Amino acid sequence: MPTGKGKAPDVFRYHYAIVSRIPNSFKDSSLKQKEPAKPIDLEKARQQHEEYVETLRKLGIDVLELPLDERHPDCVFVEDTAVVINGTALICRPGAPSRLGEVAVIRQTLRKELGLKIVEVDNDKATIDGGDVLWTGKEIVVGLSGRTNQEGAQAIAKAFPEYATCMVRVEGALHLKSLMSMAGPELIAVSRSPAAQKVLKRVQEQVTYSYMILTVEEEEAANMLYANGMRVHLPDTTIPKSFPIIENKLDFQNRYAQDISELQKADGDLTSMSILIQKVKHPKNFSSGVSDEDLGDFPVVTL
Repeated sequence: MPTGKGKAPDVFRYHYAIVSRIPNSFKDSSLKQKEPAKPIDLEKARQQHEEYVETLRKLGIDVLELPLDERHPDCVFVEDTAVVINGTALICRPGAPSRLGEVAVIRQTLRKELGLKIVEVDNDKATIDGGDVLWTGKEIVVGLSGRTNQEGAQAIAKAFPEYATCMVRVEGALHLKSLMSMAGPELIAVSRSPAAQKVLKRVQEQVTYSYMILTVEEEEAANMLYANGMRVHLPDTTIPKSFPIIENKLDFQNRYAQDISELQKADGDLTSMSILIQKVKHPKNFSSGVSDEDLGDFPVVTL
């Protein structure tokens, strides 16, 4: 299995981020796997989101802030609406029907403001959340979850034919990136939880390249945002067991601790609140030349 050593980490150098402000409806109407012990503090959530946006700016990223939309309580979690790689944006079909209307403003922003190539999902049966798409810098891993199905994974493969795409079954979590994320070039952060370790084994069986693994204790600690040589992770108040591991393994100068505790009450995580975009002067023009019949069924590992 190749390691890809020596490859520059420019794939994780981002110039723009799209974020969305938090509507009032977020407090009571946002989707939640379970109701939080304490209600969402809307003002605190907005403050934490503003701090998150400021952190993105500290990473050298120009932030495009979309206005809040009361019709869409979950609009702050923009990651689920589009997958952007190498100048191409696939507009997702979120697995939660209430979120389908969120994609229109994202499509317009990606096309008109940033000039990206837009690809639409052409299968009405497909569902895909961006939170289930792990871009490793070399290949794409798609999680099959309650929000993303096999047709959605096939849409990813067709949109980005220049990269190998594999898919793995995800159980016990909302998204693939609820269990693992990129913490650096060739470095995957993953929780020690049984659910995460099962998925990690499936990933390792499917991927083309090999990756280093950073194992953390709390499940939520596994979701980090890596951009421009910096890592953004949760604070010690949220991940007391994992924080010392992160301190020991990652360069202190190249990381930020970001509190998003109020957004976590609605299943939010660090990657979910932004779409990161590279400035690509000459996007590669690839045509897959394959149909749905050619793609057939991906191998899916279920243990």
